[in-house]
Formats: sequence, C-alpha cells, structure tokens
Amino acid sequence: MSRFLPLERSALHSPAWFIPFDDYARRVRSAGVAVQLDRYDDGDGDWLPLDDVAVRTPSAALAYPGLGRCAEPWAARPRRHRARFTAVGYQPLYPADGQPFSAGLVGVEFLVYPHDDTHPPAVVPEPRLVRLLPSVSFPYPPGLRTVHGAVVDAATGAPIANVLVEARGQTSRDLTPWHERTLSDAAGAFRLALRWEGEKADEHAVEETFRLQATERPGRSGSLVVRLPQDTERRHVIEIREQ
Repeated sequence: MSRFLPLERSALHSPAWFIPFDDYARRVRSAGVAVQLDRYDDGDGDWLPLDDVAVRTPSAALAYPGLGRCAEPWAARPRRHRARFTAVGYQPLYPADGQPFSAGLVGVEFLVYPHDDTHPPAVVPEPRLVRLLPSVSFPYPPGLRTVHGAVVDAATGAPIANVLVEARGQTSRDLTPWHERTLSDAAGAFRLALRWEGEKADEHAVEETFRLQATERPGRSGSLVVRLPQDTERRHVIEIREQ
C-alpha cells in the first residue's frame, strides 16, 4: 500500500516518480498498486529489499520523498535501486515506452543521488510511466472476447514466464489502429483480450483473423494466427525460438 503525499511535503526531493497506468482501461491508476523497493549491494552483488514505503501524490504518482538524504552528500555516491510493482489482476510491463522488451526485467531500476537541505540531488528525475497489463486473472467484463493459451520453448516445450503477447490491427471503417497486450504468468499461461475487429476477407465475412506475436527478448520470439469465432475456445500454444 502507499501513503498519500500531502501538498506541504511535495517539495521534498524524490529520486523517482512512478505513474502506474492501466493499459486496458487507458488511464492512470495508483489505487491498489503496491511497490517493493530494493537496493543493490555492491559487496554481495545482490538486491536487498528495503522497508521504504512509496507515498501517493495528488496527481496519483508514487514517490519516495527524502530517499537519498544523508549527511555530507558530497562524499557519498549514487546507489542503484529498483522498484517492483504488484496489483491484483495485473502484471507490470517494466521496459519504458520505446525500449526493447525483455522478460528478464523484474523491476524499474534507477539511481538514488545523495542530497541534503543545501545540496540538491545531482539529477532531477522525470516521471516514469509504468504500464500495468491485464494478467490471466484479470476480471474482464462478461461477454468480452478473449483468447487463451500458453507460451513455451520450441525446443524443450518448457513454459516461459513474463513473455509479452500482443495483437495489432485497425478497424475497417475508419482505419483506427488498435493494440492489445498481456504477459504470460509463471506457468507460461496467457489470456489476451480482442476487443476490436480482426482482418476480414470482405466486409460481409464472418471470420476474423488475428496474428498473435510473443516476445521473450530481442531475437527470441514466436507468432500464431488465430481465426475467430472458430478458435475462441481453443488453447493456443505459441512456441518461442531464436529468430
């Protein structure tokens, strides 16, 4: 859970400003979002969980005011931190917009610069959007069209977690682009909403075609063609291989 950040405290320095964004509803969402903060230990080479609790600003951002505050900041060095997000029914998409996807990312990393009242941090952070994608357990409204299945390794058949599964297209009438996406869970399972129309042979055709693209990391992906309505109940298996 996060505390609310009153206006009188909002001037404190925060090394990160996170804006959780519901990718399905297309709106900012901080209610119900929990954040675990970790610090990298250079000596052990491992991440250590911290007890710092994110506070929620009036604009629904999550911040850590005062993190990095210390005596003699000029003698201290920046420390690596990361934030891991959880929300019921969602999975966080950690790469920033425009960055390559990798299933190996388990948080948003950032540097915490030392500071005090007279020595501000060396770097002022920009707000960071963190997209929350619908998970397998997302409560879609009744009647909404979805497809489900699993993502596996093409060579071994082993399930692959945290793979980005997406579909793109455009509406036939006004050519409005649409984009749906989700992430596979720990067992490799996925469930993807298809709210918009797929490709049709002609305007009167009943069958719609969708191409599902699954990405584990750059150079390692897979794809699958889904035809609706006949494939609605089928369990779709997407095989991931080196490209």
